[in-house]
Amino acid sequence: MSTLQQERWITQADYAKRLRSLLPASAFLPSPHKLWILLLNLAIIGLGWGIADHLPQWRWYLLWLYLPLTLGMGNSVIVLLFATHDLLHSKVIKTPLLRKAISLLGLTLLWTPPTFWKAVHNREHHAKTNSQHDPDRNYLAEQPASWGKWIQNLFVPSAEVHPFWLVIGIGFAWGVHTFRNLSAVLLFNHAQTTYAAAPIQVSAKERRAIAGEFLIILTIHLGILSYLGLHPIKLLLSYFLPIWLGYSGVMFYVYTNHMLCRMTEVNDPLINSVSIRVPQLLDLLHFNFSYHTEHHLFPGLNSDYYPELQVLLKTEYPDRFNLLPAKTAWQMLLQTPRHYQTVNSFTDWTGSKSVVCPLSSSEPL
Repeated sequence: MSTLQQERWITQADYAKRLRSLLPASAFLPSPHKLWILLLNLAIIGLGWGIADHLPQWRWYLLWLYLPLTLGMGNSVIVLLFATHDLLHSKVIKTPLLRKAISLLGLTLLWTPPTFWKAVHNREHHAKTNSQHDPDRNYLAEQPASWGKWIQNLFVPSAEVHPFWLVIGIGFAWGVHTFRNLSAVLLFNHAQTTYAAAPIQVSAKERRAIAGEFLIILTIHLGILSYLGLHPIKLLLSYFLPIWLGYSGVMFYVYTNHMLCRMTEVNDPLINSVSIRVPQLLDLLHFNFSYHTEHHLFPGLNSDYYPELQVLLKTEYPDRFNLLPAKTAWQMLLQTPRHYQTVNSFTDWTGSKSVVCPLSSSEPL
């Protein structure tokens, strides 16, 4: 019998209690350099728009020279999300107003109000990871065939997804996910919304803050479009394409974070989360976001120390820790359906398949 079969669920708090003393105290200190990296990537995107303003004067056969900047801006969209993600888990900025202003700038291109992010991600997703109440989980087979469920079924990697929709959808899935949850909060704000995977509720104060922040984000986007003059070349190369590439990069990570895992009513991060191996350059650029189980164990940990924590997990919990090469994780996603039939099995849109979660064929006692 495996260790996993013998052990009971282990909570995030239990893991943290056992592992914290094995990590250096410096791992839990704020990391100010990420704030500067966030601001640097805002500057890169601003520079891209400044150069794009002159694209109409370029000869058509020279436009390809802008593409490296398009790619760089797309990476900056990823960096803005991950840097702001770390910022909102830490105490780097202690002044509330400044913290909100910086996080708002960091999340603007993601159309995500920071108060909404803290509610959905920090409070709901981290406390209820891959449970019935996690807004980021797969849909249940028993949930109604809503537009939200239909779009996720169309876009996400699975054994049934069409390659065309997979490629197109990876750049739009972030927007769909955000719109799905944000509209549910702003328009309804109750637990009965059927088109979200797991609808959440926020306080009246949070709801007003989210609405105000969304209006600021909308105004900034309209200002960007106005600056670019609605010129098709400028919009394509410096606005739509960088955002689409950025969202695609973000979703590659998001798809592998939890979608392969079984559901867990007890928040056991080693069972309900996955860490992947990616090229070192990506870890350097993206704050070790591939170390996702490590992040769920210690959300406020300096991400520079995730590799050190991973070594501990391999030693302390070798039979529980989900660590996969990125290619393997992606292949597993494409070989399995995407709707939860039970807590430990997947099915397709029609309910005709039943596939046991490949990461845990046995249920802890």
